[in-house]
Amino acid sequence: MAEQRKRKQVVTIDDVAKAAGVSPMTVSRVMNGFSGVKDTTREAVMKAVEELGYSPNIAARSLARHGSGRVGLLYSNPSAGYLSQFLVGALDGAQAAGALLLIEKCAPDPESEKAAIGKLVAGGAGGVILPSPHAESYSAQSELKAAGVAAVAVSTGRLRSDASAVRIDDFAAAAEMTRHLLELGHRRIGFIKGAPNQTASAERLLGFETEIRNAEPVASGLIEQGDFTYRSGFEAGDRLLSAHQPPTAIFASNDDMAVGVLAAAHRRGLDVPGQLSIAGFDDTSIATTVWPELTTVRQPVSDMAETAVKMLIEEIGARRRKGDRDPAERMLPHALIVRDSTGPAPKGD
Repeated sequence: MAEQRKRKQVVTIDDVAKAAGVSPMTVSRVMNGFSGVKDTTREAVMKAVEELGYSPNIAARSLARHGSGRVGLLYSNPSAGYLSQFLVGALDGAQAAGALLLIEKCAPDPESEKAAIGKLVAGGAGGVILPSPHAESYSAQSELKAAGVAAVAVSTGRLRSDASAVRIDDFAAAAEMTRHLLELGHRRIGFIKGAPNQTASAERLLGFETEIRNAEPVASGLIEQGDFTYRSGFEAGDRLLSAHQPPTAIFASNDDMAVGVLAAAHRRGLDVPGQLSIAGFDDTSIATTVWPELTTVRQPVSDMAETAVKMLIEEIGARRRKGDRDPAERMLPHALIVRDSTGPAPKGD
């Protein structure tokens, strides 16, 4: 009898999966009552559960009975400011829903995503939040779909037909910032693109280019590639400022890169905004911890994460009641935040 009790204590979901000849994800789906599992598979899993004496985490099962259960979150965003705001919103959303938030860090590549998603699903996550860059990952979406797990993508640049999403209008936000710089009299404006594997980067570039074209031939744009990191912003800003006719304003696709541009300007002894205006995107905490404080686009990162959790909880509930449902989309408002890093174009330019 003592040996039997000891055996029950050490049985894991992986043991059940091996005995039933299925994946840990499938065991999790059966134990959490998800639809879409073949009767023969469900019977094999339950037989293995009974024979091995497997007992899922009591707290997790209680949460599942009362509604929300567990939700997962993948992350690998290089911006610490973005991540901190995102986590605050996700934690608030999970707390309000009575759910547990499971967090897995992984690299933005298929193998790393697969391993992280496997851990989340094996840990009982009924759904997973995918912030950028995972929001754009078809391998992550395919893995979650195969496991029958709900997903909500955050900060995608465009509407997706294969996943629920929460986002802002990146095109409109970038266009509004570009118009702000044009209205200040700037006619040579630099733009630093974000990571090329994210649709939000493309939408922000398109918003900038559209406003520059509307202002031609009076205005022109100079474009450099970045990847949303401080270092890439510093290097791209340095290249822009080394041009034969450097820009009088530089608009970076996120705040981290804008701060990199600010450092490049300070190194050259340039007055900001007297000689060079600098603008960012996101309005993360770094925007107000530098001098001068950044003019930026406020993306409601915390609210987006909280909204994503709510959407995920709704989708998990809907799937348990009636199976898969069509993807939903929520678009939250952005705001132009004008601070001290932008000003009128220098006279004579």
